[in-house]
Amino acid sequence: MKKSLLSIALATTLASGAFFSTSAAATEGLSANAAVVSQYFFRGIAQTTTATASAGVDYESGNFSVGTWAADVQDGLEIDFYGSYGNELENGLAYSVGFTTYQYTGDFDSAYNEVNLGLSYGLVSVSYNVGQHKEDMGLGIDEADYNFLSFTIENEGLYLTYGTWGKDFEGDYLEVGYGAEVSGFDLGVAVIVNDKELDLETGEGDETLIFSISKSF
Repeated sequence: MKKSLLSIALATTLASGAFFSTSAAATEGLSANAAVVSQYFFRGIAQTTTATASAGVDYESGNFSVGTWAADVQDGLEIDFYGSYGNELENGLAYSVGFTTYQYTGDFDSAYNEVNLGLSYGLVSVSYNVGQHKEDMGLGIDEADYNFLSFTIENEGLYLTYGTWGKDFEGDYLEVGYGAEVSGFDLGVAVIVNDKELDLETGEGDETLIFSISKSF
């Protein structure tokens, strides 16, 4: 199962600042991001074998947000569209409900559609996602249902994430990382350890060191 979105702050990219900064300033609630990552991973699964770039645009109005994000996946582009509603209660508990569709050009993968649920309180956040991997006989991909559950602890840029896949696709991974702002750029480093089900390269499980640099506008 090939797949690609972000686990905390590492799924990011570096691109042209002038266009994004001008556009973001023109409309309240509009923001953009761009980044480069040394290797693109999504939920413990490698999407590329080399460095890649990505960029996104988001719009927020009250508790609602929509956006799009695109990344180079070597054999085409991944283009995501998403929307969500989120709120924080007086006791500090925050929740979100959303939908994401993952689309691809080229022969990288077939489309995914999923419902996204999130909870957070203090340093801890939980996400639960239910989706369907579309059939593409040209790529030899059968339709499949999946779910994904993750737990994250984050404090002052340091984070630990455990993620697990279920239903028609299984596998687990652990990610430990740190991010900090330096001269207006967000720099990140992480180690991802996945099991053999998520290691599509060798099928043995692996540890990967990832570096990223990103910018928000």
